[in-house]
Amino acid sequence: MDLKGEYRLPAPRDTVWEALNDPAVLRACIPGCESLERNGDNLAAAVTAKIGPVKAKFNGEVRLENVQAPESYRIVGEGKGGIAGFAKGSADVHLAEDGAETILTYTVDAQVGGKLAQLGGRLIEGSAKKLSGQFFDNFAAHVTGGAKSQGEGETEAVA
Repeated sequence: MDLKGEYRLPAPRDTVWEALNDPAVLRACIPGCESLERNGDNLAAAVTAKIGPVKAKFNGEVRLENVQAPESYRIVGEGKGGIAGFAKGSADVHLAEDGAETILTYTVDAQVGGKLAQLGGRLIEGSAKKLSGQFFDNFAAHVTGGAKSQGEGETEAVA
């Protein structure tokens, strides 16, 4: 499954970059996130997610690669949800300055296995879009102190 999206955030790029690298901010913005902590160079996470009829707690680690502060990085990770299965993938995140605003673009490549894979691509993509939208709504509210970002709902699945 591939997703991509773009968000215009009414905040300077340095502010957005700092928030994207703050585990406390990410923990507050990720839907269902129960914990997110630094573990050396990686981040250890526990997230409860409901995808269609399947609800599971995923434990996993993510790491940042190709870090080009304050412009871009790649997030790579994997989470295991017990009987529900697993999810793994990567996301390329890019921040571009546009005056006093920041344009955040991302592309995600993800795979799921186990019971999750049996749900079907459309249900998984729909859930992924919804969770992505919730994250960016929460993130935009954090970095702007509650102001709305432009681009909400612009996440799309790519075949």
